[in-house]
Amino acid sequence: MVQSASRIPEVLTAHRFYLELTLEGQNDANCFFLECQGFKRTQEVIEITEVTSQAWGTKGQSKGQVVRTKLPSNPKSGNLILRRGTTNSMDFWKWFEKVQQGNWSQQRRLVALSIYNQANQEVARFELAGAWPASYKIADVNARSHDIEIEEVEVAFEEFKRVK
Repeated sequence: MVQSASRIPEVLTAHRFYLELTLEGQNDANCFFLECQGFKRTQEVIEITEVTSQAWGTKGQSKGQVVRTKLPSNPKSGNLILRRGTTNSMDFWKWFEKVQQGNWSQQRRLVALSIYNQANQEVARFELAGAWPASYKIADVNARSHDIEIEEVEVAFEEFKRVK
């Protein structure tokens, strides 16, 4: 999806890339991020050890050779942690609030995470199925500091696939 230049916050053009998170059923995405952690999908290794009836060893005097086989387990996903400067967008807070109020099963969404380069071209897109906000955090605030407030959202999801 190509973004119009007027939709992109000016601060994003100063960075090498940025991320956009679009929630299923949301027309106007105001979820731009500069940092993403935990984007991981793994398969644990299951090791099966069997003893065969095959003869082995010197002159075949030993029976029962040990054979090890490694198999992939079910894949599992980590949670995404997204950070950005605090904005006036209430999208994530409202989504988190609905989950917090007990409507979590209705709040599972298909989420698209797009990565854009500095020229505003989408270079990769991932779809995360069964996603919901697991935590919402505002970084510590100090009025004497020159740092901007950072909004942090942790998104749990069941599976993802790369679509671009």
